[in-house]
Amino acid sequence: MFGHHQGGIPRHPFHQNTASLTQGSVARGIVGFAVPLLLGQLLQQLYNLADAWVIGNFADNDSFAAVSSGGSLTFLIIGFFNGIAVGGSVIISRYYGARDTENVEKAIHSNFLFGVLSSFFSTVIGLLLAPLILGLMRTPDSVMPYALTYFRIYFGGVSTIILYNICMAIMRALGDSIHPLYYLMISSLTNVGLDLLFVAGFHWGVGGAAFATVLSQGLSAVLCLVRMCRLPDYTRLDFKKLKWHPSMIREILAQGLPTGIQNSVISIGNLTIQSNINSFGPFAMSGHGAYSKIEGFVFLPITCMSMSLPTFIGQNLGAKEYDRAKRGARFGILSGMLTAELIGLLLLLGAPYAIRFFVNVEEAVAYGLIDIHTIAPFYFLLAFSHCSAGVMRGCGKAMVPMVTMLTFWCGVRIFYVTLAIHVFPVFRTISWAYPLTWSCSSVIFLLFLLKSDWVHAFEKREG
Repeated sequence: MFGHHQGGIPRHPFHQNTASLTQGSVARGIVGFAVPLLLGQLLQQLYNLADAWVIGNFADNDSFAAVSSGGSLTFLIIGFFNGIAVGGSVIISRYYGARDTENVEKAIHSNFLFGVLSSFFSTVIGLLLAPLILGLMRTPDSVMPYALTYFRIYFGGVSTIILYNICMAIMRALGDSIHPLYYLMISSLTNVGLDLLFVAGFHWGVGGAAFATVLSQGLSAVLCLVRMCRLPDYTRLDFKKLKWHPSMIREILAQGLPTGIQNSVISIGNLTIQSNINSFGPFAMSGHGAYSKIEGFVFLPITCMSMSLPTFIGQNLGAKEYDRAKRGARFGILSGMLTAELIGLLLLLGAPYAIRFFVNVEEAVAYGLIDIHTIAPFYFLLAFSHCSAGVMRGCGKAMVPMVTMLTFWCGVRIFYVTLAIHVFPVFRTISWAYPLTWSCSSVIFLLFLLKSDWVHAFEKREG
């Protein structure tokens, strides 16, 4: 595997827009790759922030609760397929680092074809299961009509979101984190404009917010496709070359399926948490939803660090730069933890202002503050788990983060909340589920990194 080179990767203008992460400063390489990811993720969060802010200020509390409580539901469906896309990007980055041009081409087209099929299944599954899952989540009667409207439109156009993520993963695997950023800048501005037009102007409520998200993501997907179809040689997306390569699909699934399963099953755990939050009423839903939006935004630097590590590790293992891969892992994990804890402390200081940006109802604000005060001090644990998981995926050990996160972020989290909420029936009991399970997963990841020979795992598999 990855051992048969089909000629060196030639130098041509395309490589001005991709990056080999196998040379130069480790810190500069990781940070230089992560910064465009960060800017892109900041813009992508504008989708969520625009929806939340416009709904929160131009609609009622039930509408805001419907939009803000749906993250686990959407991630349950598309997280599975996006996880497989991440696995495909790791395969591409390794072949790219190994200068295996033939398999780079096969991996790109196999990953994209799988994305097309994933889009179809995500649409069908989302439309069929959304009403059932919303009912299982104990969504209040006053919120249910708004939630159904939002998710029917969202899943009706979910193919735009999945295809964009597939294209973005392929570009990143080739070291190009710049062009996805450009396209997100355009689509983010489009999303904000459409939110204001559809919700504030036309008064379409949650339906307008869903349409704005689908249309703006669709624009970014089209821009990515145009770019990929214009690349030269083996990196170009050519629809005539979309073939089902069984051996390549097996490699992609072997690497991506654990991450996809992990994403979906963790979402089931989060849905269980959300159902308990819903039992506290619409204000709890709004307060927790506001906190979730804030966490998703402020935690972006660490998310992008963890997203850059699989590409960095994958390229360097493909090039047999094992010591460099180890130094990159150390830098990524430590810098991620330090940044996360600084962010947590700053969020504690500005907690009331942050929550009131989304909701001004005092009952909802109180719930959001409970989340921040309980969870934010432990962000360094979440950063350690995410960055460690990124390292493991880059070295082909996707099963380790899958098993660890499913055990603690799903199994233990559900077990804890189900029992603890009966003993301590207060909202803070739910908030503690997150730092407690982050602590458990961090211990396992630390033991794996210290005790296993993960750096040479890829070399042993080749032999």
